[in-house]
Amino acid sequence: MTQNLAIKQASFLLSVPDVRDLPAPTFAELVFAGKSNVGKSSLINALVGRQALARVSATPGCTRGINLFRIQVGDALLHLVDLPGYGYAQRSKRERRAWGPMIEGYLRERVGIRLVVVIVDVRRGLSEEDEQLVEFLDSLGHEALLVATKLDKLGKAQQKLALAALRRSTGREVYGFSAVTKVGQPALIDRLAIAATGGTPMQA
Repeated sequence: MTQNLAIKQASFLLSVPDVRDLPAPTFAELVFAGKSNVGKSSLINALVGRQALARVSATPGCTRGINLFRIQVGDALLHLVDLPGYGYAQRSKRERRAWGPMIEGYLRERVGIRLVVVIVDVRRGLSEEDEQLVEFLDSLGHEALLVATKLDKLGKAQQKLALAALRRSTGREVYGFSAVTKVGQPALIDRLAIAATGGTPMQA
């Protein structure tokens, strides 16, 4: 386990509509993906200790491009990549059609991806789209980590039952997380740090 990892710096770099517009992948990239209403931006902000690094909106589906953030953890620099949320019906059909190739193109073409965090609402579990994404990641050889957010919406006993059910149904590692109470944050930061460094914990 890492020891109280300190994120010394976090900044938004850019948002692009196409993977070809991204800068060269100089640093390890940790990728965040999920449906439009699972609290992806809130999770990123909570992890880096910033209230508004990633845009949070009351209206789901506000992330429309590939958002790139640079963070410094200890002495290491790495990128966090926020992919557009999927499955939000109120966006136009044209936008929804565009997001599929955008996400697929990034995941297929980008080198430097160390881990893809697939975020789900702990109360709802994996949707069909989530399952398709995980299968796609498996086919590409990318490691997928399931993170169940919004734990604060459930009582402690319900949290344990919901997480156990997710682990049982998926047969995968599942991390619980709340952006409100910060439950699960230290363990998740440890896991991301190890992934970013290829299995070597970063030093605080």
